Amino acid sequence: MSNIPSYDVDLFDDAALTDPYGHYRAIRDLGPVVRLPGHDLLAVSRFEEVRAVLGDPETYCSGEGVGLNEGVNRTFKGNTLMSDGELHLLQRGVIGRPLTPKALADLQPEVQKLANALVDRLVEQGSFDAVTQLAQPIPATWVPDLLGWPMDAREHLLDWASASFDSLGPLNSRAVATGGKFGEMLAFAQEITERGDLPKGSLAANVLDAAARGEITKEQCPVLLTAYLVPSLDTTISAIGNAVWLLATHPDQWELLRKDPTRVKNAFNEAIRLESPISCFSRVATETASLDGVEIPRGARVLVMYASANRDERRWDRADEFDITREVSSHLGFGYGVHACAGMGLARMEGGAVLSALAARVGRIEIGEPVRKLNNLIRAFASLPVRVTPA
Repeated sequence: MSNIPSYDVDLFDDAALTDPYGHYRAIRDLGPVVRLPGHDLLAVSRFEEVRAVLGDPETYCSGEGVGLNEGVNRTFKGNTLMSDGELHLLQRGVIGRPLTPKALADLQPEVQKLANALVDRLVEQGSFDAVTQLAQPIPATWVPDLLGWPMDAREHLLDWASASFDSLGPLNSRAVATGGKFGEMLAFAQEITERGDLPKGSLAANVLDAAARGEITKEQCPVLLTAYLVPSLDTTISAIGNAVWLLATHPDQWELLRKDPTRVKNAFNEAIRLESPISCFSRVATETASLDGVEIPRGARVLVMYASANRDERRWDRADEFDITREVSSHLGFGYGVHACAGMGLARMEGGAVLSALAARVGRIEIGEPVRKLNNLIRAFASLPVRVTPA
């Protein structure tokens, strides 16, 4: 790997997580593949190369783990995120069955009604926290309802989900601090599986029904239950919070959205492109491969940088600008290929409902002093105070 340029900066320290985009640009400019010696990784940061890696799961596998430390990869090897081939397709088929476009279309009126009522209350208040009071309520309450998750463990869900993404980073203080939080969620999912008293028609009941039919084993159920929860919380909350921040800090784009609410879907996608909720995962090369003429050795762990690819100047004109009119459907914020986010339709539906409700009711959004939430993999705010003027 002597011909591969190096970038010797810790992308997971506080400063880099707070303001990562200069580092991403520097890595993109160094070449299609860059060595990160501090973490023994080969970073792929440009759009075309990231898409190529994600589109070739045989060469760049997930089954050896997608996290950045061996402990988490050993612990969760074989789950939906960390599996390949038939095992992955089988598990994804089970969790994806209730998330088809038709199934989600049936849920859309209910989500929009919830979003409308939520925004009505907040507009009446005038000022509120756009993370805890706007972005969190639907993912943190309605999605667990949809899943059928028991009420007696919901107070821990946000902590468990956040810890799960921290644990997937390098073994730094954030990852170590997660302790056994994901294990606690998995243990509770195991208890749910054993109890079996889940609401009929819920997503969780769908998983247990698949086990009863012999499609999966009962032992796989707890992992599949958490596969619904973890991605549906932090990532969606992050995406909604980031979208509100971008629209508030770009009043011209907010006016475009207000005047033409049909742009909601594209605006949400553009927010995900520019402020991607998940910064990266990793893959392992199953054989010696080549990316844009650079040799990737067999066994190398490759850092796949979604957030950098989504700002690649080689792919996007004015890549660092927020423009809700741009064609943005090819962004990689939800991944790409067989491991693309199974719940992306659900996230888009929730985010779209909130933005639609805001666009119909709010004339102007002013933000206070935001507070970043530092997480190894999630780009998010801990707090985003806003004041709104009714339309």
